[in-house]
Amino acid sequence: MNENGKQRPVIEATNEPLLRIHQLQSGVSVRIAKKLGIGAHNSLSERSSINPVLRYALPLAAIVVVFVACHELPGFLENATVYILLFPVIAYSAWYCGVGPSILAVVVALVGARYWFIPPIHSFRVPDIAQSISILAFMFASTGVVMMGEARRRHNQQLRNGQAELEVRVKERTAELDAANKGLRELSARLLQSQDDERRRIARELHDSVGQSLVGLTMNLSAVCADIDRLSKTATSLVDSEALVQEMGKEVRTISYLLHPPLLDESGLASALHWYIDGFAQRSKIKVDFDCPENFGRLSRESEIAIFRMVQECLTNIHRHSGSSTARIRLRLLDGQVRVEVWDEGRGIPPEKRVEMAAGGTPGVGIRGMRERIRQLGGDLEIASSSTGTVILAQLPATDNGSSADVTPTPDTSTAAA
Repeated sequence: MNENGKQRPVIEATNEPLLRIHQLQSGVSVRIAKKLGIGAHNSLSERSSINPVLRYALPLAAIVVVFVACHELPGFLENATVYILLFPVIAYSAWYCGVGPSILAVVVALVGARYWFIPPIHSFRVPDIAQSISILAFMFASTGVVMMGEARRRHNQQLRNGQAELEVRVKERTAELDAANKGLRELSARLLQSQDDERRRIARELHDSVGQSLVGLTMNLSAVCADIDRLSKTATSLVDSEALVQEMGKEVRTISYLLHPPLLDESGLASALHWYIDGFAQRSKIKVDFDCPENFGRLSRESEIAIFRMVQECLTNIHRHSGSSTARIRLRLLDGQVRVEVWDEGRGIPPEKRVEMAAGGTPGVGIRGMRERIRQLGGDLEIASSSTGTVILAQLPATDNGSSADVTPTPDTSTAAA
């Protein structure tokens, strides 16, 4: 079943730009964290900075471990080896603990190395030239590492602050997007309801005013015909005129019923569909098989209108586009859900149109109207098409209108569409 025919206009706005902004902004913060290694709560620097005592205790504990190891292996150490072993501790302090713990680690490392491991041990006498060079080299290297580590920490903090601001902006954009979507749904519902109300009003006006006037005109012409039977030529013209008026009356009633069938309000969905399908089959010469239980009952006014318009749109498309000589409609109520299936054996939706719809392209106006009506009632609409025919399936919650007979679940005894 193709969707190329003309159909009532439906206003539908798209929010693709807002969605793209939301996705782009959400991805930025994730990429920043991954590329720069600054996860909010997983990095070692974050864990170390949570507890100030831990920031000072870890470097001091590492220095003690180095001193103990050097004390246990005195034969393998030289004067400069102690500084080499202490330097990774200084680098760790500068990288993860901050300026204060790093300076304390440098001081403790220098004092401990000078007192316990640099001859003369257990003394703070002025060292010789070689020892002084080692101390100065250790101090300069430690100072450089501390400066680089602090610069990195400040840079990472700026990145974390930027990430937090970006997340706040993403939340704001998400809230704006949700509000826009909610407004769009409410607008679509109001437009569809206004359209149905306008159709009902026009149908009543045509039936009550124009239809009654045509009936009166027909009666007058019949009386004139009875009075001038002797004037055969004039009588023939009047008879033709009477026939034309009667035909106009039928057309007006048909248009009125198509706009909004009175049976939909008076007798319910099943009766209205029976009436419409019978008229459609006579006009289009398409054989339509309507499968609906006799005890189907009444639904809410909105549900009955939505299902009737869906079936009306599907049959119109079958007649205009599919080329099928048959159509089948099945209406069921199962587990609190109304299930409506319409299928034909025509040429199906063109492949390029199916590819466009599968890729998220814009469907025709009729399909959008059907889908929006069903979605407003909490249901969904599915379309399956091939070269052997098209199947349209709609499911929506069954709600009683409160003034009609109860909605009775009906067993599904028919065979599913191939």
